[in-house]
Amino acid sequence: MHSTLVIATRNQGKAREFTEMLAPKGITIKTLADYPDVGVIKETGSTFEENATIKAKAIADHTQLPVLADDSGLEVTALNGEPGIYSARYAGDHDDAANNAKLLANLKTVPADKRQAVFHTTLVLLKPNGAKLVVNGEVQGQILTVPRGENGFGYDPLFYVPSKGKTMAEMGEDEKNAISHRGRATKKMMTQFDNWWEA
Repeated sequence: MHSTLVIATRNQGKAREFTEMLAPKGITIKTLADYPDVGVIKETGSTFEENATIKAKAIADHTQLPVLADDSGLEVTALNGEPGIYSARYAGDHDDAANNAKLLANLKTVPADKRQAVFHTTLVLLKPNGAKLVVNGEVQGQILTVPRGENGFGYDPLFYVPSKGKTMAEMGEDEKNAISHRGRATKKMMTQFDNWWEA
């Protein structure tokens, strides 16, 4: 029985979110920061699930441990679903400011009532023996014309959630986890986690 789970990220914010959710399970959480020799994994898939699976499989093969990988992205209706699977490298690799600037530039002529967007997360849990669990989560919102809020990362300051009356970056950690795409996917994952973990 494994007692360690590797989260396929070097993003400390993301790792912290997952660690908090999994804390009650008593599992040791590692991240890619613990495995610097994993190297760069080319995400060549055409969907969120394909990319998360590519990451999970490469790391499970390398560490021989169960892995949680996610692929998340922002899908903007007016941009035909862009940036989608390219969200993290839309304008430059994981450059939040450049990505946000590009998004705003591409939406420059789009009126406020046409700026609908969805934050989407696919989580893939994979064991070295091939046991796999896939869950999805989404949150609906709109893209603002100027960023608001200091919390979060990525597109959070531009992603306005009408039901909350604020952006993802204006929410505290608990509030964001309760409604975020990753929070929703993680909740679904937790209802099925034990079956997968014990499989």
